[in-house]
Amino acid sequence: MKTTDRAALDDWYAVETAADLTEAPMRTRLLGQEIELFRDADGAPVVREVLDDGGCGPALPAKERYGCVFTTLGHPNRDIVEIAEAAETDRRYVPCGWVTMRASGLRVVENFLDMAHFPFVHTDILGSEPHTEVPHYLSEIRRDVDEVWATNCTFFQPRIAATEDRGDFVHLTYRVPSPFVVMLYRVCPTAPDRLDAIALFIQPLEEDLCRAQPVMYLVDSVSTHTALLRFEQVIFLQDRIIVENQRPLLLPLEPRAEIPTRADSSSVAYRRWLKEKGIRFGTTAGAA
Repeated sequence: MKTTDRAALDDWYAVETAADLTEAPMRTRLLGQEIELFRDADGAPVVREVLDDGGCGPALPAKERYGCVFTTLGHPNRDIVEIAEAAETDRRYVPCGWVTMRASGLRVVENFLDMAHFPFVHTDILGSEPHTEVPHYLSEIRRDVDEVWATNCTFFQPRIAATEDRGDFVHLTYRVPSPFVVMLYRVCPTAPDRLDAIALFIQPLEEDLCRAQPVMYLVDSVSTHTALLRFEQVIFLQDRIIVENQRPLLLPLEPRAEIPTRADSSSVAYRRWLKEKGIRFGTTAGAA
């Protein structure tokens, strides 16, 4: 059943890879509501709600950006998240494919923010023992842009990128511009004065079911597309196992429902931000 959560409804969501959309209608779900997608005779994306009688409602707002089709079931007060790196023509654009997960999409965002699991889940890729400590970093809600940021993040990684086979301490910055979108910026090994950008677009199908696609904008003229894709997919599929085994599947926002540690600073800021927004979809508060 479609949620009544205005904070969730009034936002933009990636719901399909633009290259996969044709004139043949396809159906998926968004926030508990079935939707239909297709291209019209002019090639423009069309998204409509599927009604209880099987028919379709009027066209919803639909835009193509970052290789995806975005839509909304509500009335967003701002545009789709801005990713400046997408406009830089020398970057490699790498869409990594959709992965479906039995978990709240908010849990997926929180897992993306978590550096503490690197040595144990992504062993010998993003982390390794004995380098298990998460050094102090800064997390904040940036009121001027209404986003959550975690900065000054450092962590030892055995493979700092697909182009590298050596380990080093990497510098990371996390950004949450929307409740169901999270981004990672990391210093590029082959161009230390620039940052690689990785966005994770999450489509919340139901309260406890979502699918997500990492999209990368990389400064990398060496790696093959297959190598870049495999590197990110291995990491994401490892994360899927962890996220699907978290309990509850929905994200608790109540204080002390889950005890945070110093390493969870970004998670604490993210949950506080969600609570301020009044987000209920995908949380243990549930949708009305």
